[in-house]
Amino acid sequence: MARTDALVLGAGIVGTSVALHLAKRGLSVALVDRQKVGLGTSYGNAGIIEGSTVFPQSFPDLAGVLNVALKRAPEANYHLSFLLNIAPWLMSFRKWSKPERLVETAAVMRPFFARAVSEHDALMAESGASKYLRKTGWLKLFRKESSFENNARERGLADNYGIAHREIRNDDVHALEPSLALSDIARATFWPDVASVSNPLAVTQAYAKRFSDLGGVVLTGDARTLHKADGRWRVDTDAGHVDASQVVIALGPWADDILAPLGIRLPFGLKRGYHRHFSAKGNASLARPVLDADRGYVITPMEQGIRLTTGAEFAARDAAPTPVQFDRVLPSARALFPLGEPVDPQPWLGARPCFADSRPVIGRAPTIGNIWLAVGHGHWGLTLGPATGRLLAEMMTEATPFMDPAPFRAERFSN
Repeated sequence: MARTDALVLGAGIVGTSVALHLAKRGLSVALVDRQKVGLGTSYGNAGIIEGSTVFPQSFPDLAGVLNVALKRAPEANYHLSFLLNIAPWLMSFRKWSKPERLVETAAVMRPFFARAVSEHDALMAESGASKYLRKTGWLKLFRKESSFENNARERGLADNYGIAHREIRNDDVHALEPSLALSDIARATFWPDVASVSNPLAVTQAYAKRFSDLGGVVLTGDARTLHKADGRWRVDTDAGHVDASQVVIALGPWADDILAPLGIRLPFGLKRGYHRHFSAKGNASLARPVLDADRGYVITPMEQGIRLTTGAEFAARDAAPTPVQFDRVLPSARALFPLGEPVDPQPWLGARPCFADSRPVIGRAPTIGNIWLAVGHGHWGLTLGPATGRLLAEMMTEATPFMDPAPFRAERFSN
């Protein structure tokens, strides 16, 4: 092949965004994945660009832990055989869920989230993907007064950051979403500045097409073939081997397959998640994502139908699917919104790599030159993909980063 400056391994929303931003800065880039663009973890999400996010998800209280342990909690499931593997990560996650740590994480992540919607806006405008963007906000519904009160710290911090939100009454909710049945809903909040997309896959593919239009090359290949050859990094693809001086690892839950053999050890945790599309009965419709906070699921309108997403499942990445959380949430979801028959023959399953401090790793890999990391975005891959692409491209081209990248360095785990 012709000169290649950078290999980007992983064609999800993060890797595709990195490749596009590098191409916009004049680099010759090859984007490599085993499957087609956007069909991995990036495909399965609620489609929410969470620019108004304040706190990350946190470790449950004692009652919540007991519900999860007894497999009664709709928001989480686990494979018993995986618990020993994930236990150290869970203990670290519990530490990072202390109130003072959550506030620390919120401060570190705020500049990132604040750019989430505008960075998508920019890439969508140039890639013809604006038709997928909705700026209709999102609803959070609380079935219990106590759940709403437990959310007070998040709302207070949102006020401090100037993030628009307001409590609304059920008649206001009904005005926004007439198809919702609200008899079991005690409180609701509306976050008007949250954006969402109607087809996450199509958005990632549009960014990839824009990348190709700028001269970037999308190739099918296995990242596990990465090795040094003649002083450069090489990966084997269906079009032959490709060499480059720099490599970006943006492989989501598969990153450790590449990093561990290179001696790069990062404390990944893994959360699996499911979604399934349903038709809507009659004339029922939905204009925006809706979170059922007490049941741990989201319903959101997609081009494929109403997407129902589950909470987290702690299991090995490649273990057989166990979509039992659908059984736990479907009665509540059907009571809230008139879901019809499933559109998909089977639920979709994917895995999200997460770090216990709820920050991704973005920047140079420790100890090995010219390898860059964009991994561990957890639930925020779609939200932060374009912003990550811009930040990493600025670092790789020695431009001034739009925000301080220091809190996202891999070396933070060795402190």
